[in-house]
This record gives sequence, structure tokens and C-alpha cells, in this order.
Amino acid sequence: MKVAMLDPSLFTGRYDDSLSAALAGEGADITLLARPMRTTDAIGSQGYSYNPHFFRRSEALRDRLGEGRAFRLAKAAEYGLSCALGDLTPLTNADVAHVQWLPLAPADLLMLRRLKGRVALVHTVHNADAYHADAGVQGRGYRALLDQFDALIVHGETTRAALVEQGIDPARIHVTPHPPMRLAAATPADLAAIPDPVVPRILFFGTIRPYKGVDLLVEACLQLWQSGHAFELVLAGKPFMDVAPLLENVSAAGFAGRLRTDFGFLTEGRLDAHMAKADIIAFPYRHIDSSGAFLSALHHGKAMVTSDAGMFGQLPDVVAVRAPAGNAPALAQALLPLVQSAAIRQEQGARVRAYGTKMGDWKDMAVATIGIYKAVLAARA
Repeated sequence: MKVAMLDPSLFTGRYDDSLSAALAGEGADITLLARPMRTTDAIGSQGYSYNPHFFRRSEALRDRLGEGRAFRLAKAAEYGLSCALGDLTPLTNADVAHVQWLPLAPADLLMLRRLKGRVALVHTVHNADAYHADAGVQGRGYRALLDQFDALIVHGETTRAALVEQGIDPARIHVTPHPPMRLAAATPADLAAIPDPVVPRILFFGTIRPYKGVDLLVEACLQLWQSGHAFELVLAGKPFMDVAPLLENVSAAGFAGRLRTDFGFLTEGRLDAHMAKADIIAFPYRHIDSSGAFLSALHHGKAMVTSDAGMFGQLPDVVAVRAPAGNAPALAQALLPLVQSAAIRQEQGARVRAYGTKMGDWKDMAVATIGIYKAVLAARA
């Protein structure tokens, strides 16, 4: 079976790589079509092919243009043109085109309409509200895209229920649980670059966006610092929002020395080093269906604090300390016992690691996904 795996912006590179390698291990002929790889990417291409089919010209201009408005406009123009008029042969030559992320809905619709009927179309809906409240033009019209697909894959009942509520035929929706992931391991240089903590360290890592509730985490930490508790907060990742007011609030309160930042597109190894050095990992999301960041952190066995949004609300009570989404005072109270007690952190961390080992693996995901491909192909035949 020949499968074209699409993630044009390489939005979830670790997921794409893990699934593609597992599918290849089950005998599928996989090509991952995405953008040219950057130095921060860690794609192994184990058993499958990688085709930098999208954004070739705009990525070549990235160093010259920077990552501001000019670069985004160049990317949008190139992608729109490729969706409307570009070469679709790498997709139409496959039996199945499996789309992971759709980066620009108005352009994506043009491409999907060109592909409809020529190849089986499958889409993994990682979140029912693909770009959350900060979607803008990027996600405008996303719901209409879902009607173009023969099958939709989701990772849990939260997403399935949301799609059914949006009018999607339940028969087209397939639930395959998201396995844990491992980022590329930190090198000795990565570990040396991250200072060792001298007080308990809370970590938030990954892209920094409004829906992820970083502002709530900062507010919760301020409340605890002002109550006399000694710990530090690390924010590691690329901001896609204005974080200056958050930093100013911490500084104005006199706690600038308690906040460490490592902003930018970080390598997986550097993120892995941050997790290794942390005592507590926080996921204060306002809303989410499933979180790859959470699933990539499980094997570190660190105490975790989450909101009750999406998949977090369905976790066993022993896995993570939860707080109501959007509630900074409740988040502070959830963090407090972990900040105060190394024994509690150690006990919960052991439960986190054990939970990760009980979840399914990528072989299970690959077998289930191939079954979905076969069912779609049989229905088309």
C-alpha cells in the first residue's frame, strides 16, 4: 500500500516521524510530504521517504526575511499557488493521502477539491477546533474541509463528540488512541546548556500560544511567590503571542530572578534537556483535545499539573494534579503541594512513568491506521 503522508508545515514533526516509521514497519510504502527541514527538526525517516514538497521557495528566503510578516506572506502566497496549480503527482500516485495538518484552509480547500475522487483521503483531526481561538485566516473554513475526506481519525472521545456535534457522520470517524512519544534525546551539550535547579523547577515547554494558558501559569506562580514559596519557573519554546506583559508583571512584582526563559524554535534535544532538569511540568491549557507535548513528557517521570480541558480531564486521578481550566488561583493551589514536597513530586512522577508504559505503542497505532486505510479503499472500490 502506497501512502502519501501530508504535513506541509511540519507542524507535528515528531508525530509524523513516529507514525510514518511505524507504518513502514508494517509494510506500507510511506512518503512524508512537508517543507524543507530546518536545523531544529529531528526527522529520522526510518523506513520511509521524506519529500520537501511544500514551501521550498519561501523556506529558502527564511534567513533573509526573518520570521515576521514578510515571511508569512511569502509562505501563504507560495502555498496558495501550489494548492491551486501545483504538481499533485506525489499525492495522486499514492493509494491513500493521509493529511496530518492543514495549514491554510482557503488554500487547502483548493488542493482537496483537486484530489477528491483521485485518491483516498484520510485526515487526522488532532483538535476539533484546529487552531483554537487564535486561528485567524489560517483556520477560517476548516470545518468545510472535513467534508472532503473519506475518513477522519481522532485520538479520543472528546474530539469524536465535538465532530459529531458539528454534523460529521459518526461512521466516518475512527478513534485511535495517541501513543506516547519520545523527542530526540538530549546530548551532553544540551544538558550542559541548561542550568541545574537549586530550588524546585516548574517547566512549561512548546509553542507559546494564548490557548495554552501560559499567562495563567505565570499568574499562579506570582501568587505562590508572593506567599513566600521558593521555586522557579522556566518557559521554553517559541512565543506566538506577546509575552512582554507577562515578563513585565513578574519583574514589577520583584521576582525576575525566579523566571527563566528560553524563547525560540528549540531543538528536540534542548527541549528534552529542559524536561530532564525540571521537577514539575505544567500544562495549564484553556482548551485542547489531545496534547503531544504531554505525551512526549511521560517517560521522564516528572510530576505534572494540568487543566481539566480535553484529554487532561480524562486522565486517571493518580497521573496528574488537575485544576479547572482558566482558573489561576486553582492552578496555584494545585501546584502548591508539589512545590513544597519532594516526596510528593517523586511519588507522582513514578505514577506518570508507569502510566506511560501502560499506554499503546506506535505499532498498535500503525496496525489500526492500516485497517482504516483498507476500509476506505474497499468502500471506494
